[in-house]
Amino acid sequence: MAVLIRMPEVLANVTEAAIQSWLVGVGDAVAADAPLAEIETEKAMVEFASEHDGVVAELLVPAGETVAVGTPIAILRQEGDGDADVDAVRPAGGASEPAPAPAPAAAEAAAAAAVAAPAAEPVATPVTEGGSAPAAAGPAPTASPADGTRRFSSPIVRRLARERGIELAQVSGTGPGGRIVRRDLEAFLAQAPVSAPVAPAQAAASAAAPAPAGADAGGEVVQLTGMRKAIARRLTESKSTVPHFYLTAHCRVDELLALRRQINESAPRKISVNDFVVKAVAQALVDVPEANAIWGGDHIRRFDTADIAVAVSTDGGLLTPVVRGVESLSLSALSETVAELAGRAREGRLKQHELEGGSFSISNLGMYGVDEFSAILNPPQSGILAVGAATQQPVVVDGALAVGTVMTVTLSADHRVVDGALGAQWLQAFKTRIEHPLTILI
Repeated sequence: MAVLIRMPEVLANVTEAAIQSWLVGVGDAVAADAPLAEIETEKAMVEFASEHDGVVAELLVPAGETVAVGTPIAILRQEGDGDADVDAVRPAGGASEPAPAPAPAAAEAAAAAAVAAPAAEPVATPVTEGGSAPAAAGPAPTASPADGTRRFSSPIVRRLARERGIELAQVSGTGPGGRIVRRDLEAFLAQAPVSAPVAPAQAAASAAAPAPAGADAGGEVVQLTGMRKAIARRLTESKSTVPHFYLTAHCRVDELLALRRQINESAPRKISVNDFVVKAVAQALVDVPEANAIWGGDHIRRFDTADIAVAVSTDGGLLTPVVRGVESLSLSALSETVAELAGRAREGRLKQHELEGGSFSISNLGMYGVDEFSAILNPPQSGILAVGAATQQPVVVDGALAVGTVMTVTLSADHRVVDGALGAQWLQAFKTRIEHPLTILI
């Protein structure tokens, strides 16, 4: 029977998304897991794959249009289907009202699948709040310009415009039907390097909004974005429901810094201290495989490969793209992969699978001069390593006082998965790798 394909909740807490581009056309044969479209949300560009074999019968939503999660977007004709089978699943008038919101259990499952980085400033992959979706389908309009026409824009364009205080009515759209796409906003910003003024209506609304109880009259009220709401909910849930415990180690990194200098003198790509840290974390998970696990509610799942989520700071918050099979990557390949993922994270172009999975996270604030901190776990992962700066400190060597370079790291662990002794064993394995960096290369 013909299959009606609906706009998926590609990332938790996403209630609408835009078809950035169709990767198939009417009449094309597709296989299960084959990509159908690129879907754009406020947080990422996601490649949406088919769950069925078949032939594309109709594309119900044109490229460039924003619709609510659950809205029908395409019809797939399966083997033996005729026109009557396609007609039977076609919604009246094409794209119709979105499907009912997923049940809470389904929403929680979607949230658990999406991974983001908790850190000193907690981060998490957005999660569904209440599981609700907008009642009306169709692209969301921007504020109407002076000529009275309505202009449409993608979710990521609206987020970027809000963050920069830009009234989209000032921006000319070059997308389908005059839709404002990201390149239009970037062109507008390039022509106006000085921050665009906040729209009068927005300024008036902000001025009219009552200040929170106890706030100074001169303070500023910052409205929460969807990502920030999700961060608050996700990390509150983690801190209140997951039994955290913390282990700290002080690692001598003089040999590591010396080795890094030698490598970077001849390497085509510069290797960072963070690259060594990511690699050492993966190797420690191989050394202590019992720690390479996640919490499954009624079971613990252990992994054969070290898939590491690395915290990346973006305009909207922190995301943690996952680097797969770190234990088998060379340092140069790892460095290139992390840099490429970090760049696309900041541009909002991560794919869905790049935000999913992973058994362990790393949050490094050493580059900001932070000596030591503790991070909040990102369930269902059982560990996150908070990395501080490498600083010169007094150390004792063979009973004599000396100066050494020390990096402090703190492991946050889920006591349901990792006991204290196991956590200590893993941290010792990591410290050994970092303090003897040649073992990272072999």
